[in-house]
Amino acid sequence: MRWKGRRESNNIEDRRGGGGAKVGGGISIIGLVVAFVAWKFFGVDPQQAYQATQQVTQQASSQSQTAPTNETADQQEARQFVATILADTEDTWTDIFKQHGETYVNPGLVLYNNATPTGCGTGQSAMGPFYCPADQKVYIDTSFFQEMRSQMGITGDKNNSELSRNDQAGDFALAYVIAHEVGHHVQTLLGISQQVNQARASASQAQGNQLSVRQELQADCFAGLWANHTQQRTQFLEQGDIAEAMDAAEKIGDDYLQRKARGAIVPDSFTHGTSAQRQRWFERGYQSGDINQCDSFSAQQL
Repeated sequence: MRWKGRRESNNIEDRRGGGGAKVGGGISIIGLVVAFVAWKFFGVDPQQAYQATQQVTQQASSQSQTAPTNETADQQEARQFVATILADTEDTWTDIFKQHGETYVNPGLVLYNNATPTGCGTGQSAMGPFYCPADQKVYIDTSFFQEMRSQMGITGDKNNSELSRNDQAGDFALAYVIAHEVGHHVQTLLGISQQVNQARASASQAQGNQLSVRQELQADCFAGLWANHTQQRTQFLEQGDIAEAMDAAEKIGDDYLQRKARGAIVPDSFTHGTSAQRQRWFERGYQSGDINQCDSFSAQQL
């Protein structure tokens, strides 16, 4: 995947190394709403207690305007990679919203180590990347990069917890994860997440899980849209990149994770969709490039 040399987003907060920094202008915290479950990418979804708005605002405002003084070359590479992919999502969704007569509001993205305060409670590295609708930010502990490579069986610098400077294998899979989380931001802007949350409040556990699956599959389709539009604009894809996304989608499917962890699967407990479903909906967005094809909620078959 060709990602270097393109625009980098300014909407990055780097909290790694004990406080971190806000890189560039960033965005204001917009429309804090009642916090709800912060969906985790690996299929585990704990309840996150809502923290006071003041805590988030004070934490953000206390950050300096320079990158962490102890930032390594690998950490810098990871930050630049994330900032580039976030910029690609901004360009994609700004265009799509404009085509439909709407204005896209960029999300923020926070890089952190171990744990950090969020509008949805304390974010922890074990959660994997997640989107918090309460402060409209994506949160990523960049040690996830190495974990994702390990999950996919990709070899590289085993001593490096960041994105390896010497081995870019698996970078499109990581970009897919970021685009998926930004897809949840799009759902928030469109009011989809709020509707799902309201429906889940009066639904059974099984029905609520099914709504969650449809929400996650739509985010996968939105990630496919990002890949389609970015490819048209930048020709950034290389041979094997889409296969990487398919491999990643397989390894984060509920059936794959449950079989690996328990040796058996429980379909009623699925919250993100099977491997095949996740692959299918990413592919749907990528092949069509049409947001109207991402209506997973009215689909008869997922």
